[in-house]
Amino acid sequence: MTHADAVAALSATGNWRKASHSGNNGGCVEVATTPGWIGVRDTKLGPDSPVLAFTPAEWDAFTKGVRGGEFDLAGADL
Repeated sequence: MTHADAVAALSATGNWRKASHSGNNGGCVEVATTPGWIGVRDTKLGPDSPVLAFTPAEWDAFTKGVRGGEFDLAGADL
């Protein structure tokens, strides 16, 4: 499946999940899967949100980076 096919399949799926610890402040993302791909979209936009599609290896590297603090913004000019 190509990346474009994965985005289309993820966009059409109804199995989007939001973290149970997410609040209702609109700052959340949802995650869904299709065989061989993981998708992420903005909760507040729902079905109209663009979908980011990751292979399992890309997703694993991303989540390891998050857990390891690779993307922490401490001290960043925001």
